[in-house]
Amino acid sequence: MNSSELRASLSLSGIFALRMLGLFLILPIFSLHAHGLPNGDNALLVGTTIGIYGIVQAFFHIPLGILSDRVGRRMVVMGGLGLFVLGAIIAASHDDLYWILVGRAIQGAGAISAAITAWVADLTREEIRTRAMALIGGSIAISFAISIVIAAPLYQSLGMPGIFWMMALLGVFAILVAWKVVPSAPLTFAPQPVGTTSNLSRFMKVLKDPELFRLNIGVLILHASQVALFLVIPSMLVNNELASSAHWKVYLSVLVASLFVMAPMLMRAEKKNRLAFLLKVSVVFMLLAQTYFGVIIFGNYQNIWTISFGLFLFFIGFNLLESLQPSLVSRFAGDNRGAGLGIYNTTMSIGLFLGGILGGAIYGNFGSLAIFEIDAVLLLVWLIIAAKMSELPPKVKMQ
Repeated sequence: MNSSELRASLSLSGIFALRMLGLFLILPIFSLHAHGLPNGDNALLVGTTIGIYGIVQAFFHIPLGILSDRVGRRMVVMGGLGLFVLGAIIAASHDDLYWILVGRAIQGAGAISAAITAWVADLTREEIRTRAMALIGGSIAISFAISIVIAAPLYQSLGMPGIFWMMALLGVFAILVAWKVVPSAPLTFAPQPVGTTSNLSRFMKVLKDPELFRLNIGVLILHASQVALFLVIPSMLVNNELASSAHWKVYLSVLVASLFVMAPMLMRAEKKNRLAFLLKVSVVFMLLAQTYFGVIIFGNYQNIWTISFGLFLFFIGFNLLESLQPSLVSRFAGDNRGAGLGIYNTTMSIGLFLGGILGGAIYGNFGSLAIFEIDAVLLLVWLIIAAKMSELPPKVKMQ
């Protein structure tokens, strides 16, 4: 990457990570905090307050992605971050579940993931775009790992209102980064004039594209299986005498180890123009991880080392897919990348929501083995759907 591309990729991945941190950070602690609030014994209300962030995002990714194609990425990103800050302030200012729910919904309405990923695509050459998208994708895994590590200590030191105030301050900082640090788009990019192509036409063109359909189904399954997996893993670690305060050591270790494996694979596939093939290999890693977890539960082979190896397999596939898929969407969507990434991020948000709701129901009624069995079936379906994915045409280097 040249200096401008590196600055754009790092700053935008940081903004993206902030959005995901807003989703993940309260997951380990909010249900405990809610017990001390009015209506805190209403499990449906508590669950809705947690999940509203993701599901509201799902409704706004597409229109804001399309809007960013027309008015430019910076305006949409800064406006979305403004909503993120406003929602955090509302949630921080009230010890009432209904007001916190309203604040979380407003945070979710600032759904800028599609605009951010499209902005990365605008600011990078095709030959290094996958590496730039790898930073965006990796920010999701890193946000999740950071959330697991810092949630409880932050809650003990700041309380839940303090965490929301911290989110608001980080949001203001992100607005300044989007305004002053992220480079302007190159002259080859210009917002689409109003009236050139209708929003419905853009949406339908992207929606009907078979390659984009495969990627959208894929990201839904990827994140549904991710959330469902992490409903089970913490209890598996606790049952093997690893205190919850030490779980971060396992997560961080396997995450770092997986990066050393996946990075050379990604660079080689990018150089050889075999990204679609690597995507299929990545799904196989995910499928192997879920099947492996099922085997060690069924055969009672659980210990810290066997669980860690399963997580290692999972994170290789997960990190590869988070790196590959946004890049592939941006290139298959072409000039409609804002709309394409809007649909992609919508299905991602739906996957996160469904993974929590359905995963919780399956885990509660049928146990952990059922989670891994159903995840494995879903990943096998994804592998079949992805089997016919075509490789992209050779990249055209920008002069």
